[in-house]
Parts: sequence; structure tokens; C-alpha cells
Amino acid sequence: MTVWQALTFAHYQPQQWGRSSLLHRLFGSLQSWRGSSQLLGWSEAIGGLLLALVYGAAPVVPSTAIGLGLAAIAAYWVLLSLTDSDLQQATPIHWLVLLYWGVAAVATVLSPVRSAAIVGLARLTLYLLTFALAARILRNPRLRSLVLSVIVVTSLFVSAYGLNQWIYGVEALATWVDPNSVAEFTSRVYSYLGNPNLLAAYLVPTTAFSAAAIGAWRGWLPKLLAIAATGASSLCLILTYSRGGWLGFVAMIFVWTMLGLYWFQPRLPAPWRRWLFPVALGGLVAILLIAVVGLEPLRVRALSIFVGREDSSNNFRINVWLAVLQMIQDRPWLGIGPGNTAFNQVYPLYQQARFTALSAYSVPLEVMVEAGVIGLASFIWLLLVTTVTAVRQLTRLRRDRDPQGFWLIASLAGLAGMLGHGLFDTVLYRPEVSTLWWLCIGSIASFWQPQATVLPADSDEKM
Repeated sequence: MTVWQALTFAHYQPQQWGRSSLLHRLFGSLQSWRGSSQLLGWSEAIGGLLLALVYGAAPVVPSTAIGLGLAAIAAYWVLLSLTDSDLQQATPIHWLVLLYWGVAAVATVLSPVRSAAIVGLARLTLYLLTFALAARILRNPRLRSLVLSVIVVTSLFVSAYGLNQWIYGVEALATWVDPNSVAEFTSRVYSYLGNPNLLAAYLVPTTAFSAAAIGAWRGWLPKLLAIAATGASSLCLILTYSRGGWLGFVAMIFVWTMLGLYWFQPRLPAPWRRWLFPVALGGLVAILLIAVVGLEPLRVRALSIFVGREDSSNNFRINVWLAVLQMIQDRPWLGIGPGNTAFNQVYPLYQQARFTALSAYSVPLEVMVEAGVIGLASFIWLLLVTTVTAVRQLTRLRRDRDPQGFWLIASLAGLAGMLGHGLFDTVLYRPEVSTLWWLCIGSIASFWQPQATVLPADSDEKM
């Protein structure tokens, strides 16, 4: 076995873990009760309904209500785990998620603000248990389509309200606009989420799922609805004028396009396959340049990325990053503990005058400041295994021409988009977005099958 195969769990078999793990003995300990329970006979459907309710309500309800929904999801996952010992649940992604949680738990114990870090660890635990339930329930293709379709329809309503704000005007609720970085008379929409940057972060993955619905849904009317949702979400995202959101949008489109071309490539005539990827890349770059050059609001906002400290938002982030780097330097290995509550107690000791912050405004820096170098390494490992898993399973689905592959493409593209946005913002730590982040990872985990069942990438070229 090579180092790469070991890192990516290429030959992992869940049965081997089940035979040797003490932890696994807890799972299924109440299995005898499951057989006599009429309620648990509908366990998967109930789990899917619970996920659909939480994700359908997330963008329009307060964070407290989302927290209650996540607590219900966590409790339900515990109940299902105690009554079912299905070994297929333990994918390589699960192990990496558990490792990431373990590092965060150790960071909490060693935190200089332990009480605050415990709050952050509790929130992280709810997110990770949401991932666990999603990875379990979404293995059912019908429930996967149900939950992700709810997200698509919800995003359509969110986008429609954002477009309504753009048409009829909207008053900014915070100092989001630097007059030097946004063209005159430009309004930034924020829909139900109350913040344009947060709205953009929400729309990046939901737009990916809307595009997937075009291929996954059957019938012309559902496909037209999916096209409308994709267009509305894309336009609304652009009208947030969130530069981080735009970067995430570009990253999402790039990954979606590359995976989409990979999906359709075997069905194209041989001469087209050679030029497919170069032409697509050239087209994406051309569209981006035409939009930036031809539309003044986009041009002004995009160019403000490169003016350094002359833009107030850039200047603010630079000062926050410098303070965060000092925090990391003082606690490099395991950080200060998870969560913005811990961050808010430690950051004032390092902040520069007039530059208060609620987070590090960068996901990699936030992970490092919370869990140190060890936490960042486990986070990167998780992303690596998640990406490799997605590509391997997409190969299998492409061979079978399974339309569920569109949801897998959207899940990986959504992760790429949120991470692209997260390089310059910490929107992943808002529940409306963090729940989507862990749903995307859970969705990818739900497709996992042992590598022995996946044919090599070139096998379907012979079809």
C-alpha cells in the first residue's frame, strides 16, 4: 500500500473496524428494542423529514431556533445509532470528522478560556452530529433528493426576496459599503439573512444544488423550476456585491463545470473530448472578463480587491489577520479552543486599536487559532479524503449513468465555493452556512462504497 492510498483510505473496509473497535460495541446495543418499535420502522423517513425541516427553515428563523433543530437532529442520531449496528455507516470521512472533533476537544481542555471553549465545542458537536445523520439518511436516494430539493426550493424563495429588495430598494442595516469600493447608487441585497456577505455564503452551495436539480429532477416542469432557481440564486448572489461571495461563486462554478464535463465526456464524440476542457475554461474566463469590464458596479467592486489598505474592508481584515497571527504564534499547536466565544475573550488582548472583530475573517486562520497546527492538519486531511471520495464515487456513478451523480457534483462544488469564500471571511461559522458545509460533507459520505466496488477511471471509456 502506498502513502497516498493510506492517506486516502483507498482500501478501507468498515467490517475490519467493527471487529476490532470497542466504540462500535455501543452501536446497536438497543437493537432488540428496534424490532418492536413501530416508530423506528420509519426511522429513515423521520430522519429525512427532520433534516428537511431544519434546512428549509434555517435561512428564515433565528439562530436559536436552528440550534434547537440541530439538538433534535443530534438526539435522533444517538437514538438511531443505539438501535442499529450497520457497519456501512463508518466511512473514512467519519473517521476524519471524529479526529477533527478529538483535536478540538483536546484544545478545549487546554484552552486558556476553557468555559468559553466548551460552548464552542458543544456547537461544533451539534454540527458534526448533523453531518452524521445526513451521511446516514442520504444514503437513501429518495431521501437524498427530498432533502436537497427542499434546499433548492428554499433558496428560490430566499433569492426571490433578495431580488425584490434590489428592484424596490433596500436600506443597509450595517456599515457594509465603502464608498470607494462600490459604484454610486449600488444597493447590496441581503434577503432574510440580514447581511449580504452571509446571504452570498448561503447562496454559493444552494446555487450548486439548484444546478444539480436540472439534471437530477425528472420532467420538464421540475427542470424549469430548477433553471429558475439557478438563475435567481446566481443573480441574487451577484447583487450582494460580496467580493468573498463572488470568489466563492467562481470557485464553485469552476469545480461544477470541470466535474460536469467529466460526467458527460464519455457520451461525446471522440474529437470533441480533446478540446472539451480547454474550450470550457476559455469560455469561463471570457465570460468573467466581459462581465467585469462591461458592468461598472462589478468592475468597481472587483478592482477594490487589489487596492490593499485603501479599501476600508481590506484594511480592517489585514489588521485583524495580523492580530490573529500573533495569537497563533503564542499558542501554535492546539490554539485557544473552538468557537467565537473563546475567540472574543482572547482576541481583545491582541487587537489593534479600533479593530474589534468577532472572528479571524479567514477559515484557515480561524481553524489554526482555535485548534492550532494540529487542528489545521486534521481539517486539511478531512478535506483531502472528502475530495478523493467524491471523485472516486463520481467515477462509479458516471459508469452507471446514475442521475444521483449530479447531487454529488453539487456537494463537492458547494464545498469548494464555501472554502473559496472562507479564505477571506469566516462565514462557515454562522449556522445558516455551517449547516450547509457539513451537509455537503455528509452528502459525499453518503455515496461512499468500498474501493473494491469502484472501477478504474478509464473503464467507462470502453462503453
